Amino acid sequence: MPPDAIGSAFWTDAFGRSAPLVVEVGFGNGAALAELAKTHPDWNCVGVDVYRPGFGALMLACDRDGIDNVRIADTEARCFLHRLEPGCLHRLLVFFPDPWPKKRHHRRRLVDADFATVAAQRLEVDGAFALATDWPPYAEQMQAVLDAEPDLQGGPAARAMRPVTPFEVKGLAGGRPVVDLEYRRIPTGIAPRRR
Repeated sequence: MPPDAIGSAFWTDAFGRSAPLVVEVGFGNGAALAELAKTHPDWNCVGVDVYRPGFGALMLACDRDGIDNVRIADTEARCFLHRLEPGCLHRLLVFFPDPWPKKRHHRRRLVDADFATVAAQRLEVDGAFALATDWPPYAEQMQAVLDAEPDLQGGPAARAMRPVTPFEVKGLAGGRPVVDLEYRRIPTGIAPRRR
């Protein structure tokens, strides 16, 4: 592991215990992460974002509901994932990332081949990668990228356990269907079965 890698000892210190690690990338106002942490007090939950107004909303929700298993990482998602110890994540969540709908901006989309590879490497075997978007072309791209990652298996899934987000409400009001995807890390060397 590189010297600046974030390993299991770091999380044990940060949370004061060893527990399954769950990361939500781009947690926005924190409603989904707070709900997840509240319903799974036995998980260590980390929100990764650079949107500081959301930090306050998440901290207030945790304070109000007595949630003490949430930490915030104020950093860019790719950098954060690259620094994590391989195999340390129980779940990785990416709900309603910016779709960058204009073709010339597609290269800015979060979920691409590199992101899929790093996500797969950071998940424990059978760890889950849950995603949601209300932008059908981005859903197709996400699915194509994740289907091509040999260490992941999955596809369209039932709605992930999360409250309805403001982005979801906006998308539904605009007539855009919400697409949920879930992939799991498969053991290395096992050929994935596609849905």
